[in-house]
Amino acid sequence: MPTLSVLVPAKDEQDTITELVRQLHESLDPRFDWEVVFVDDGSTDKSWQVMSDLAAADDRVRATRLRCNMGKAAALAVAIREARGDLLVTMDADLQDDPAEVPRLLARLDDGTDLVSGHKKDRKDPLSKRLPSKFFNAVTGWVTGLRLRDHNCGLKAGRREVFTTIPIHGELHRYVPALAHAMGFRVGEEPVHHRAREHGRSKYGFERYLRGALDLLTVVALTRYGRRPGHLFGGLGALSGLVGTMILLYLTGVWVFTDQSIGTRPLLTLGVLLEILAVQLVGLGLIAELVLARTLQSEEVERYVVDRTTPGPDR
Repeated sequence: MPTLSVLVPAKDEQDTITELVRQLHESLDPRFDWEVVFVDDGSTDKSWQVMSDLAAADDRVRATRLRCNMGKAAALAVAIREARGDLLVTMDADLQDDPAEVPRLLARLDDGTDLVSGHKKDRKDPLSKRLPSKFFNAVTGWVTGLRLRDHNCGLKAGRREVFTTIPIHGELHRYVPALAHAMGFRVGEEPVHHRAREHGRSKYGFERYLRGALDLLTVVALTRYGRRPGHLFGGLGALSGLVGTMILLYLTGVWVFTDQSIGTRPLLTLGVLLEILAVQLVGLGLIAELVLARTLQSEEVERYVVDRTTPGPDR
C-alpha cells in the first residue's frame, strides 16, 4: 500500500487545526498509511502551540514552523520536502476543504492520472472572490492550454514525483496543475465539496490578483522557454531590432529625399535605443543559454522527466 502525506500550510488557524486532524482520522483511518504535515507560516496566534501539542499526542501529526511569514508557496515547498509519503495531498487548514473528499481524489490516481485537482462545486465564497476566480481560470486555461474549471483549488492529490519536479515559489502554488501539465504529467479534475469558512478570516486581498497575474507570466516563461531562454530573449531582441531598423530606414529616406534635418527628431533617438536594446536582449539570451547549459551539467539537475522505461536484458 502506498503511503500518504497530507500537506497543510497554515497561518493563524488555531481554531481549525484540531478539528481538521479529527476529520482526517475519520476519513483516512484505517484505509491508508498516512501522516499530516503542517507548516506554520509565521502565525501570530496559537497555531504553533496547537500543532505541537497534536504532534506530541499523535504520531500521525508532524509540524514545522517558519521563522516568519514566507507565503503559501514557500510553506507548501517546505511541506513537500518534509513529507514521507508516496502520494501527496494538499489542502487548506481553514476547513473549507473537506477531508472526506481525499479518498475519492486518491482513487482517480489509480487510472493513471498523476495529479488530480479539485473543482469546488457550489462554492461557498462571496461574489467578490468567485467572479475574479472565473476570469483567472479562463485566462490561465487559455495561456497554458490546460482547461480546468478551478486551477487554484487548495485540495489536490498527486504522486510524489509531480510535486518534487515542478518549481513552487513566489505565488506558483496557484499554477501547480499548469506546471505539472507542462512537464508532461497527466492532470485531471474532480468536483469536491466546498464549505463556508466558520473561523478566522481570509488571508488574501485584492493584491493577490496582481501577484497572480505576474506569476502567470513566470509560468509562461518557465513552461515555454525554461529550457530555451535564448528563444525568448532572441525573439524579443529580433522584434526590437526590426522596429528600430524600420524607424531608421524611414528617417534615412526622409533625410535623403526631402533634405530635412533628422538629428533632433525624437524618433531618431527611439530607433537607436531600440537597436541597442536588441543587441542587449540577444546577448542576454546567449548568457542565459550558457548558464542553463552549465546548470544542466550538474548531476543534481534532471534534464527530462521520464515516465517509464521498458525492461531489457542485463548489461
